[in-house]
Amino acid sequence: MFVGKPPMSHGRHGPRDRAGETKGVLPKSEDYDKTRALGPNQGPGAATAAAVDADALKPGTLAGAYVLKKELASGGGGTVYEAHHRILGRRAAVKVLRRQLASSPQMVARFVQEARAVNMIKHPSIVDIFEFDDLPDGRPFYVMELLEGIDLRSVLNERGRFPPGEVLEILEPVCSALQAAHDLGIVHRDLKASNIFIAKIAGQRVIKLLDFGIAKLLHPDAGEGGLTVVGTRLGTSYTMAPEQIRGDGVDARTDIYALGVVLYHLVTGQYPFRAETMTDIERQHLEAPPPRPSQAAPVPPALDAVVLRCMEKTSERRYQTVKAFIEALRDVVGAKSVEPEVTARGAAIFVEIRIGDGADAESDEVLDDTSAILDATEHSLRGAGMTLPLQTGSAIIGARVLSADARKAAGERDQVVALAKGLVDELGARASAHADVHVNIVVHVGQAVVKDSADAPGGKEVVGGELLSTTDWAPQQSVDGVHLTDAARR
Repeated sequence: MFVGKPPMSHGRHGPRDRAGETKGVLPKSEDYDKTRALGPNQGPGAATAAAVDADALKPGTLAGAYVLKKELASGGGGTVYEAHHRILGRRAAVKVLRRQLASSPQMVARFVQEARAVNMIKHPSIVDIFEFDDLPDGRPFYVMELLEGIDLRSVLNERGRFPPGEVLEILEPVCSALQAAHDLGIVHRDLKASNIFIAKIAGQRVIKLLDFGIAKLLHPDAGEGGLTVVGTRLGTSYTMAPEQIRGDGVDARTDIYALGVVLYHLVTGQYPFRAETMTDIERQHLEAPPPRPSQAAPVPPALDAVVLRCMEKTSERRYQTVKAFIEALRDVVGAKSVEPEVTARGAAIFVEIRIGDGADAESDEVLDDTSAILDATEHSLRGAGMTLPLQTGSAIIGARVLSADARKAAGERDQVVALAKGLVDELGARASAHADVHVNIVVHVGQAVVKDSADAPGGKEVVGGELLSTTDWAPQQSVDGVHLTDAARR
């Protein structure tokens, strides 16, 4: 597993049932992923951690020969801890099955299957698992290599889309790992940006494919049987192939569909199908023609053909192997028809929601206030003619391209600052205000990657570049009023 920067948010929340789980309504620009990575103000003792994992293990707990140090992430099936070997001192990650699932033979079998699938593949771009055992209370756990870095969805949230050449560099090792899995009759079934990890090992960037928790063994050993049958739906709505949604049988071509979605996501910064509910997203996967990435980002039109073939509704019309897909992508990225990126100066307003230390980030009151802030911010920014290249469940960026004329650009920057100050007043007067919710509003001016857009001021829309890399200029601490970066003051 990993130690790294968590995603910026967990998505917007819709109506919740009594257990506090989101039902039906989805974030506009994020996948419905229940894995919770711990943020800077959500440590192991925080109320949010307790709400998500009531049986979290305390630091110092022994898992075989490993001492647990802190919780790293928690999902629907298990919790991952940083740990070290009590004798050798070797650092590792330990994944423990949830207590309420340990009584289910099927869930235990699936947990075992994840470890077994990873060990069967034995690929350098898949996390290595080197020990499996049970806790004294009977819960199974396994020990795996500890990675330091960041998942791809978090990078997308922070910096925007990737150029095609970098996408190829990322997907080469992912496809190598997938092909190795497919050769052994293993289908991942949950390929998405948050399951692709950029790690630093010995100073080198290494790509790892994570989470084989719902992997499908197409050829289980005699007498074992499969853990899923036709009619069972497993996966993430934003990336699920039509046959997954229908509950039909899956094979390697199911992962190839997801590769098309991931490719579109990486080069455009958004999903091909977006809607307010999971049902609507799944209906688009079943019925709607996938959009062309060249309509959303400056990428070669030849890339459209690769995405569209991956996302064919019937698996027979897709690439039949991962090898065929990556070869097609190499041909496109190496083509001379790739258009150079157009850059310009731009101005951005970054609105970030921060939850206080120890606060329950999943309480109805906090969620209602978060939604009110995001809705009001989106309305104000769009109303002022700004485009929104980034929207997550806890942050929005509004951006515009500045004029080439320095005097005119200074006036446009002043307009953006005035808009930000108006947001401070508007959000400060909101009826839903909660004591544990703070809003940072930051204005920055910087270099941006732009594309033509009839709906944007001046006919240009910001789609990437330094202007959207908030980690480079947004304050890490909470600030009051409007914070102007040094570049925005000039």
